[in-house]
Amino acid sequence: MNNSVTNTARLLWAGLRALLVLTLVTGVIYPLVVTGIAQAAFPGKANGSEIKSDGKVVGSSLIGQQGYSLDYFQGRPANGLGTNSVNTQYKLILSGATNLSADSKVLLKQVEDARAAVVKNNSTADYKVRPSQVPADAVTSSGSGLDPDISPAYAELQVHRVAERNHLSVTQVEKLVEDHTDGRTLGFIGEPTVNVLELNIALKSLVTKS
Repeated sequence: MNNSVTNTARLLWAGLRALLVLTLVTGVIYPLVVTGIAQAAFPGKANGSEIKSDGKVVGSSLIGQQGYSLDYFQGRPANGLGTNSVNTQYKLILSGATNLSADSKVLLKQVEDARAAVVKNNSTADYKVRPSQVPADAVTSSGSGLDPDISPAYAELQVHRVAERNHLSVTQVEKLVEDHTDGRTLGFIGEPTVNVLELNIALKSLVTKS
């Protein structure tokens, strides 16, 4: 009887020690090591790929923002994003796609309305946008709804409007887009992109200097 109790106690103590050791290694030491390496080697990415303007964090290069006035470059539509219904203390946006099929009448209406708005908003006194010029990313949201980038084609489409509203030359704004266009990863993966937040920060700086 005593031997049985003793063996059980030993097994329990062995299990407890294993739990404590594994908790220390996997729950404390390993996360601290990984965090330390990340902070040393990739501090920008480790801290959320923050973008700063005037010394303040204004967003992340990985998350698109909505609500820019027409003085600035516009990002992709954010259709499909859910609304926060759980935590009402903060206004949170939920990532998500529309999940609408290619033959959906709702999707078709969204695309047609978005294209008409793009044509109207980006046509100026001396530059008229044709519906055929509107690229796909200007009228459709990404899978997450939070895509921070647009195509160079969509950025170019907005150049005349941005130049007119900010009293800049088309050449100045075109150069701005060119300077903020990222090529394909490793030269062949993906497509060229333009980060909207970074581009708008550069635009604001250019307007201030002009």
